[in-house]
Amino acid sequence: MPRFSVIVPAYRVQAYLHESLDSVLTQSYEDFEIIAVDDRSPDSCGAIIDEFAARDSRVRALHLPENVGLGLARNAGIAQATGDYLIFLDSDDTLTPGALRSIADRIAETGDPDVLVYDYARTYWTGESVRNNFAEHLAETGPATFTLAARPGLLKVLMVVWNKAYRRGFVEAEGFAFPPGYYEDTPWTYPVLMAAGSIAVLDQVCVGYRQRRQGNILSTTSRKHFDIFDQYDRVFAFIDARPALAAWRPVIFRRMLDHFSTLFTTRGRLPRGSHAEFFRRARAHCGRYRAPGAPAPHRARLRHGLIRAGAHRTYRALWSAQLVRGRLRRLSGAVRRAVRAASLQLYYRVQLRLPVRADRAVFAAYWHRGYACNPAAIEAKARELVPGLRTSWICRAEDAHTVPAGTRPLTPGTYRYWQALARSKYLVNNVNFDRRLVKRRGQVLLQTHHGTPLKSMGLDLQDRPAAARAMDFEQLLANVDKWDFSLSANRHSTLVWEKAYPSASAGCTTLEYGHPRNDLFRRSTAADVARLRESIGVPVGATALLYAPTHRDYRRTQHPVLDLERLIGSLGPDFVILTRAHYSYGAPPVRRTHPRIIDVSGHPSVEEVALASDALITDYSSLMFDYANLDRPIVIHSGDREAYEAARGTYFDLRSCPPGAIVHSDDELLDIFATGHWRGSRSAQLRAAFRARFCPYDDGHAAERVVRRVFLGEEAVEVSASEPRPAPVSVPAPATDPASPAVPAAAAGGAVVPADRQAEPAGRDLAGARSVKGT
Repeated sequence: MPRFSVIVPAYRVQAYLHESLDSVLTQSYEDFEIIAVDDRSPDSCGAIIDEFAARDSRVRALHLPENVGLGLARNAGIAQATGDYLIFLDSDDTLTPGALRSIADRIAETGDPDVLVYDYARTYWTGESVRNNFAEHLAETGPATFTLAARPGLLKVLMVVWNKAYRRGFVEAEGFAFPPGYYEDTPWTYPVLMAAGSIAVLDQVCVGYRQRRQGNILSTTSRKHFDIFDQYDRVFAFIDARPALAAWRPVIFRRMLDHFSTLFTTRGRLPRGSHAEFFRRARAHCGRYRAPGAPAPHRARLRHGLIRAGAHRTYRALWSAQLVRGRLRRLSGAVRRAVRAASLQLYYRVQLRLPVRADRAVFAAYWHRGYACNPAAIEAKARELVPGLRTSWICRAEDAHTVPAGTRPLTPGTYRYWQALARSKYLVNNVNFDRRLVKRRGQVLLQTHHGTPLKSMGLDLQDRPAAARAMDFEQLLANVDKWDFSLSANRHSTLVWEKAYPSASAGCTTLEYGHPRNDLFRRSTAADVARLRESIGVPVGATALLYAPTHRDYRRTQHPVLDLERLIGSLGPDFVILTRAHYSYGAPPVRRTHPRIIDVSGHPSVEEVALASDALITDYSSLMFDYANLDRPIVIHSGDREAYEAARGTYFDLRSCPPGAIVHSDDELLDIFATGHWRGSRSAQLRAAFRARFCPYDDGHAAERVVRRVFLGEEAVEVSASEPRPAPVSVPAPATDPASPAVPAAAAGGAVVPADRQAEPAGRDLAGARSVKGT
């Protein structure tokens, strides 16, 4: 008996069915069966299902003799199911990676509830993915299981069948089945939730809900939309048959009226000339099932009252007036924004005529994100060394909490923001400031950049449209001409920056001083590292692997390149994975994953996350250059190297001087961890050579050098290359076990063994392994 029976009915979805079935078959959790139901589809759905069934024994093909519709097709699948739990997946939707593992784990944690509700994200043909607006109702707080009465807010989550897992014994005992017709989810989901003796929630996106441009059944114009009345008849019949559920009647009544209103006002659903008839049917249902008692917002009360009164023309007139009012509101908002923008620019021009303030400095990073990167390290050191300096940090309102108490946060686009840009002497950023910035005589602009460049940057993107997109190169050069100083971490960066960002001004000076953000690695103590690990949630004694991929220019959205579920399952219980999404993708939609996979995307400091880890797995991210300072193992996962280099381009072949092992697939990655090559002596040698080339000045004093040169005007700032001291580990490293070379020494205490105490597995070296060819 499998744990899950995944029921996938298919009708006219041949373009999406492969992806849907593959999303199930590639799950890291494998205890399931798929019952793929061909609802007598006139396209190739039946043949596709047979193809999958022949290829994988977990797929069972079920061909119906005639087209019966979505609800009855699901019933046919239920009749064939043998799993403990039923999961329904529409054949144009997909399961997210790791979804079944998370569902299985949550069911086990909550004691096999009757129903588990999980989240979804709408996925659009543009590549955009938007999480459910009512995700807060899926918070895993309070009792592990409950009834609907304890959390009625669950009814605000989309009432569909495919965002839940159902205990099959509960479904069979209650006799639940889908009716024919449109809106078949309605008389299933409401009764199931009301009757469930135990409900649990999973705060994770498990389903990608595809928003098709055309072809969605409920988006078509048809009289079948009148089926909604029969479906609510079934819901109220269920309530009437169970007196204990009478308290839900007012709630369902209000939900019904909201549903009627939405359908009535949605363009393209009801056929022309049928609106009056629909309204009459809605009024009749109001009279039949009216049950006052459930509170409703004032606007909803008006709509409900008009439906009850049968005021069809009044309803449509008010609805049309509301649409016009909305358009006028948007127009007036646009006018207000234009007036405000003009006022701000006028204010800025006035400020430009006032004196520059020598004691003011403005900092920013990553397009107005929080306090981070090189500008943050320089800002902190400037407040320490420059007497009387007053600093401001430009950031979004939601990131203001990251700004230290001694620094004033500035919201972009405000009067204070433009005043600061006009009158502050020092301007520091790791990207460019607003293009409308006027560089004044007496102002000093420091461009810190935000990493050692492996990928092509600046003007080098002119022949790479996938990466450049809509970049305005003339504006880029205009911004570069405003720079007074360009910070460089090493000679490689110096050469790249001067070519990629050529300045027409002879006054731009390159400061080859190292990366100030890496000063943290030198001044942190073992106690600091232990504290960081505890705050992030790294268990004592665990080996923490930081997985930090960069973004792909050839993709619009983040795509999982590495199967973390498979990796953590193979590594064993002594490992955890800290996963960090690239900032350009924003917060990932998945909030909860495997218990030993910790999402650190929201942590404000990637440097602190690096300190808390024992090894790095990355691809082409500049983080590898910073991480090398820690002298901890680095593994490069470059399975899409050809596609990445074709889209973005790189300044050198990473295989010629890697910071550690290079793998090209998940299998090769598992191999180097199984053999211990990821932390062996050859890996340490490669890391040392990489560090010597790219980290010669990261000695803990880079920020001080910058401040003394830029803010204090000291011309003779001493810079000398030296072998940096590795950052401290959280606890002393335990002795290695020569009998178990594949087990990292860090697993016993969260510390990586120094290079001189590591050894390769006998009879094998890094260069000889298939997983690291080309290194």
